[in-house]
Amino acid sequence: MRLGYFNMPLHPPGTDLAVSLAGDLEQIETLDALGFAEAWIGEHFTSEWENIPCPDLFIAQALGRTTQINLGTGVSCLPNHNPLMLAQRIGQLDQMARGRFAWGVGSGGFPGDFELFGIDTERLEQRALTREILDTVLALWDDPKPAEHVHDRWHFRVPEPQVDIGLSLHLRPYTRPHPPIAVAGVGPKSDMLTLAGERGWIPMSINIVPTKTLIAQWDTYSGAGARVGRPADRANWRICRDVFVGKTTAQAREAVIDGVIGRDWRDYFLPLLRKGRNMIAPKIDPAMPDEAVTIEYLCDNLWIVGDVDEVTRQLRSLYDDVGGFGTLLVIGHEGSPHDDWGQSMRLLAEEIAPRIPSVA
Repeated sequence: MRLGYFNMPLHPPGTDLAVSLAGDLEQIETLDALGFAEAWIGEHFTSEWENIPCPDLFIAQALGRTTQINLGTGVSCLPNHNPLMLAQRIGQLDQMARGRFAWGVGSGGFPGDFELFGIDTERLEQRALTREILDTVLALWDDPKPAEHVHDRWHFRVPEPQVDIGLSLHLRPYTRPHPPIAVAGVGPKSDMLTLAGERGWIPMSINIVPTKTLIAQWDTYSGAGARVGRPADRANWRICRDVFVGKTTAQAREAVIDGVIGRDWRDYFLPLLRKGRNMIAPKIDPAMPDEAVTIEYLCDNLWIVGDVDEVTRQLRSLYDDVGGFGTLLVIGHEGSPHDDWGQSMRLLAEEIAPRIPSVA
């Protein structure tokens, strides 16, 4: 099975940013040495927990500190951006990566970011903006014809080229026509996964949903592709999961329930889901009460936790239950290469992944 990493990141409010950035970078270096195929770095402007607002800057540094791992935005929340500036920054980053970059895109979902940029979520403005910004970026990369681009949220003019002085909007991505594009989805009928299916882009299923929702997400993605004549390839499907491998299953359960994974869910994910009235997302039965979604429930039903044999069994079951997928994206949590996090990643890469099937 191909392994990847999805680093939101997750750090408690008040964490020293310089220290957390250094720790996140050390994790990426460790994963690179372990042979992880890819790592995705999140973007939020107002989340103190997910404290990286500029993943492109982080990725640029990580490129120079790694040798083989592919790096991607996870994701560029498109309504946050002016499409001209985004096209330039992502295009340059792809040039610097020389084939080791993928562009993850999404419509966003953090309430503070929507408020910061004045997004009218009642009218689902983020959905229309996402498609408009994405199409504008792709057009600027493909053939930026001289024209004025006027929108309620941006205004720029692509100038006429002046060959004698080398004046033109010249930047193009290294990967043509564009770097691989990935789209993250949460709900069973995700608008973003529908878009990914229509365009033939990489689908990513986030970590907060059970297997039943994963199956529905694949149906949404593959169905959208089928309607426009694009066969869906399960090898492109990324599934995110919180994963921890311990010496024994009992030790692993204790480590996650009382450790950083339990902390991050108890203090961040669950309060965020409650505030957003989205507690249905992690439920295997929509009728179960919200208070039944406990840390123990999550450990038993969403997370992949145990010793080597138990984690292998759970991953094989996940693979079979959803009908196969290409890459497991392990959710990033605080940890050092020298502590339980590092040992867990080593066991996953060296002893478990070779025993799990993967769509070719």
